[in-house]
This record gives sequence, structure tokens and C-alpha cells, in this order.
Amino acid sequence: MSREIIATENAPAAIGTYSQAVKVDKTVYLSGQIPLIPETMELTGDDIGEQIHQVFKNLQAVCEAADGTLADIVKLTIYLIDLQHFARVNEIMAEYFQQPYPARAAVGVAQLPKGAQVEADAIMILAS
Repeated sequence: MSREIIATENAPAAIGTYSQAVKVDKTVYLSGQIPLIPETMELTGDDIGEQIHQVFKNLQAVCEAADGTLADIVKLTIYLIDLQHFARVNEIMAEYFQQPYPARAAVGVAQLPKGAQVEADAIMILAS
């Protein structure tokens, strides 16, 4: 079993005791991404749409650092502090993912780091 830590400056730096992603053989486990702008480590703002876009951009950057793409994600988990934003997640997700879509769960939570409204983590399987 080979294990590799994935890190990129194109996504927010870890703000705790974790890695942006860990690659084990052809499987990549992506840590949760909140809507932080990588260059400033500040939230994108209060607009939920803007936050959702930033989360997917951050996930995309980590996928690319692991030599993959969002299309390689097989399992996606979305965490929302307000499940009323679920439809908005679907709309924006359709801009980043095409069919066949990954398996997905949406979970309502009481709070997220840094006051974020949304977070997502994922599992990616690389073709080669």
C-alpha cells in the first residue's frame, strides 16, 4: 500500500491537524473544504451561492494536485448549516459535475469552521 499526502497552494491550507488529501494507491480521500479563498484564508462572504462555488473550486484544486478532476470523485458529502440551501447546491453542483454524478449525501449541521455555511469532502478514484 502506497500512501501520499496531497498538498497545494491553490486550495486553503489546513487549519488543523489534517492534510488536504491523502492518496492510498488509486484512492484519494479529500478533507472537508470550506469557502476560504486560498490566498487570504478568508471566507468568500455571506452569499451562499458564492460560498458553494468556492467550496467546489477548492475541491477542484485538491483533485488537480492529486492528478485527478472532479469527474473522478465517486463520493461527495455536503454539509450545510441550513438545508433550505439544498436546491442551490444542486444548481451550482451541476456547473461542476456531469453525469454520471458521484454518490452524494447532504447533511444538516449546527455549525461549521470559521462561520462557513457549507463544507464538502470527497473520495476520488484515479484512473491510473
